[in-house]
Amino acid sequence: MGNFEVERREILTRDEAATRLRRIANLLSGPGEEVNFDRGEMQFKIGIPDKVEWKVEFEVGEEESELEIELKW
Repeated sequence: MGNFEVERREILTRDEAATRLRRIANLLSGPGEEVNFDRGEMQFKIGIPDKVEWKVEFEVGEEESELEIELKW
């Protein structure tokens, strides 16, 4: 099977972003080894092991800043 990638960018309020992060955290900490994601018409399951690689990047620029959180397995 080849690579599959979904990328979506939106403008959210801080509260909306926090809600989405909490939803992702709840999915990760829930029972089972698979996580279900719905993206509009697309629905898919992702198998996630008990241990994942965690990476956090923070960049501060003159015009914008960026916080990037990456999970790999």
